[in-house]
Amino acid sequence: MRIAIVTDAWEPQVNGVVRTLKAVREQLEGQGHLIRVISPDLFYSLPCPTYPEIRLAMARTMTVGSMIADFAPDAIHLATEGPLCAAARRWCLRRAIPFTTAYHTQFPDYAAKRTGMPAQWFWRYIQWFHAPSSAVLVSTASVRATLRAHGIDRLRHWGRGVDLSYFRPDAPPLDVLAGLPRPVQLYVGRVAVEKNIEAFLTSGVPGTKVVVGDGPARAALEAGYPDALFLGAQSGTALAGAYAGADVFVFPSRTDTFGLVMIEALACGTPVAAYPVTGPIDVIDETVGAMDEDLDGAIRRALTRDRAACAAYGGRFSWSASAAEFRDALVPIAEEGFAVAA
Repeated sequence: MRIAIVTDAWEPQVNGVVRTLKAVREQLEGQGHLIRVISPDLFYSLPCPTYPEIRLAMARTMTVGSMIADFAPDAIHLATEGPLCAAARRWCLRRAIPFTTAYHTQFPDYAAKRTGMPAQWFWRYIQWFHAPSSAVLVSTASVRATLRAHGIDRLRHWGRGVDLSYFRPDAPPLDVLAGLPRPVQLYVGRVAVEKNIEAFLTSGVPGTKVVVGDGPARAALEAGYPDALFLGAQSGTALAGAYAGADVFVFPSRTDTFGLVMIEALACGTPVAAYPVTGPIDVIDETVGAMDEDLDGAIRRALTRDRAACAAYGGRFSWSASAAEFRDALVPIAEEGFAVAA
């Protein structure tokens, strides 16, 4: 197949959306499919207000449409709800060309936290954006329930995977973690207000708190919590070593749809502590972690979990299975589709 993926999230951003799309693209290309990614780096862009690391593409509808038409795809997927995908959406609708979409992030909750406006205002945009989609891809049962409650249907499951060539229990622990007071408690992800990292940094469990990742809140948190170790963004063997060298992985977010970092930590044998909210309740269970409204209690219970059981659990998540679910959810464009468009 020739598959066009339009996304507002792409390199150099480091987040679950980008990592998911890259992993799935690699899997599909390995099977012989041709993938065209249309992303913000191809256009003039502006920094997103309150989050300058995210660039918003200033793309005309016809420019995006010409890129799609020149590729002549068999299927089109719009990965995000930003301006680039909105332009692609307009182009497709004007030509009655079907497309699929995905709900990767709790955008209404993020936007509400950053603007102070009610989340319901942003849900109206989400409802509008996904309404004409032939299939909306979602990662968990909780997200499906949330979208249905907001009137969004035609939902298809699209799970996530782990690169087991990196994330495995015998990954060499990161050297910088050696000799730190135990237990080493690790957070990995964007360092931003919606990730609720302060709940982790203020928890009362003794030991060392380590933050891996970057984002707009890093400078303030680093200044406010000098006893925590901030390592910045890591990837590949270094990221695997951070997971493997930690005693517990702490996931304080209340606004994630999945939490790819949780299954990466588990694949390295590290148990997970989290709140009992969307994401964790769909991804982990009490054999490999702990969920509690008292985060300290969750951390203490998670520290008692068997690391071998965690590694076996995390190893069940496959990018090949994720790519198959993505491929099977795509809606083929009729052969005459681009003839009509021309």
